[in-house]
Amino acid sequence: IGQTATQGWLAENAQERMDGILTSTYGDKELDGVLSPNDTLARAILTSVDQAGKKQPVVTGQDSEAESVRWIMEDRQYSTINKDTTLLVEQTIKMIGQLQAGEQVDVNDEEQYDNGVKVVPAYLLDPVIVTKENAAEAYANVPSLLEIVESY
Repeated sequence: IGQTATQGWLAENAQERMDGILTSTYGDKELDGVLSPNDTLARAILTSVDQAGKKQPVVTGQDSEAESVRWIMEDRQYSTINKDTTLLVEQTIKMIGQLQAGEQVDVNDEEQYDNGVKVVPAYLLDPVIVTKENAAEAYANVPSLLEIVESY
């Protein structure tokens, strides 16, 4: 974990760690890509790469942060992951209604979440990888992010 995690999920830690990786491993080599666990760390990684004077690699993120949506539209960050909270709220309300009515709650996964005592049923929603090419469609229900996309 110490070799792969970013302490505290802090941007400054990710940038410092990337600085070290670029120096120790990629001094005379090009970096092709980085899978970042979220958008804040993706931007810190890209800042490190820029400051090192390296060619920009493909960098992914997650959480659809507004600044990363801008960077995607500017071809700086390759992608982010959008988990549509509108769909999450709709499904939650539906499930609460089912519970209140004494009905069986809709689930679509009865295998993945084993807590050691039982498998916990869940309703999983599909995350969407967002790139410049599909950003307008992906954020059609998110006015603040759609506005950013449409400004490019």
